[in-house]
Amino acid sequence: MFRQRVIHLLIIFMILLTQPGCWSSKEIEDLSVITGLALDKGEPRTLEREFEERGGSYPKHNKLTATVQIVPERTIGNSGKEGEKTKTHFYNISETGDSLLEIFRQFSIRKNRPIIGHHLKVIVISEDLVQKAKIRQLMDFVLRDNDIRPSCLIFLSQELASDSLMTTEEEIPSFRLVEMVRNNFRTSKVMKGITLSNLDALMYSKQSFVLQNVIEAQGEIKFSGAGIIKGDTGHWIGNLDQNDVESIAWIKGDIRGGSLKAYDQSNDSITYEIKSVKSKITLKETDDKKISFHVAIESTGRLIEDWNVDAHSSDVDYFKELEKIFEEKLTQQINALINKMQSTYKVDVAGFGDWFSIKKPHVWKQIKDHWDEEFTRIPVTFDLKLKITDFGTTSD
Repeated sequence: MFRQRVIHLLIIFMILLTQPGCWSSKEIEDLSVITGLALDKGEPRTLEREFEERGGSYPKHNKLTATVQIVPERTIGNSGKEGEKTKTHFYNISETGDSLLEIFRQFSIRKNRPIIGHHLKVIVISEDLVQKAKIRQLMDFVLRDNDIRPSCLIFLSQELASDSLMTTEEEIPSFRLVEMVRNNFRTSKVMKGITLSNLDALMYSKQSFVLQNVIEAQGEIKFSGAGIIKGDTGHWIGNLDQNDVESIAWIKGDIRGGSLKAYDQSNDSITYEIKSVKSKITLKETDDKKISFHVAIESTGRLIEDWNVDAHSSDVDYFKELEKIFEEKLTQQINALINKMQSTYKVDVAGFGDWFSIKKPHVWKQIKDHWDEEFTRIPVTFDLKLKITDFGTTSD
C-alpha cells in the first residue's frame, strides 16, 4: 500500500514537471499594447522638432511618420475607485523616420513601457505616402514581424491616416474600424476586410487591388469607396467611389446584403433590398482567337421602399416594370466601373484575372506580368436579372 502511494506521488510529481508554464511572461500592466498603426508621409510633429532642437535626434531621412494607438493598462481593469464608471482610454504617439522598427524602438526612449504589437487590429496608410513609397516597402517590417497577427486589417486614408485613429467618442478608434467592417452584411459599400495575409498574397502576385478608404470629419470616421493600388508599381493611382465598390461585389457575387436605389418614371425613389446574388463569369473565345468576358448576374430581393404612393405595388406587371428599372440602374453602375478600370486607370480590380488564370493557365503564365494592359483590350458584357419576390408587409 505504501509502495503504491509512493509511485502515485512520483507520477504526479513528474506530470507537474512536464506541464508548460509562462516562465518568461510579463504582466500586461507593464506593457503598452498597440491596437492601431497609421502611416503618413514624413512630416515631424511639433514635439519631435522640439526634441531634435534639444539634441534628441539620430541619423535618418524623414520618409514616413508612424502613429501608434496605445491602450494603457487602466483600460483593462477597473478604475480603482468605487462608484466610478470605467472608461475606455487610449493615446496616440507619433515618430518620424525611415525605418518602422527603428521608430518603434524610439518610442521606448520616450515612454516608460515598451510597446507590443500582438494585438494590432488595423493599419491605415495615407494615399500621399503610397504615392511616394511602394506599399511593399511600407509593409515589409509588419510582414516580417512575428508579433503582428496576419489577421490585422489594412485601410487607406484620403487625408492624414493618423486622423482616422482619433474620435470624439469614448471608444477606441482602432476597435471601431474593425467593428465597422462587420457591417458588410448590411451594405455592399463596405468591403470584405483585406487582412495582412491577403495583402501579402496580392503584392506577391503583383495584381492590382483596392483597399477600403477611410475619411474623417469632426472626430467621426466613415468608409468612402476604395483606393487603387497598381500591381506592377505598388503605388496608389486613384480612387473608386461607393457605387464602384458595390459593383465589384456584384461582379464577384460577394454580397451578403444591401440595397439598390433607383428612380421611377415620376422621379420617385424606389429601393430594392437584396436577398441573394449569384454571379458567373464566362470566358468566351471566337474562331479567330479573340476573347471576351461575359458576366451573368441573378438576384432576388424585395421592393422595400416606394415613394410613389399611388402605384399598386402588389401588382405583377408593376413588379416587372420596376425590375427593368433596377436592372438598367445596375447596368449603368457596372458599366461605369468597367469604364474606370479599362479607360481611366487601366487596371483589373474586379477579379477577371483570377478567372482567366483558372480557364487558361498556360496563356496566363505568359501575360500575367502585364495583365492590366491586356485587360483594357478585352470586351466585357453583362446579363442582369433581378427578380422582386415580395413587397414587404404592405397591404397595398
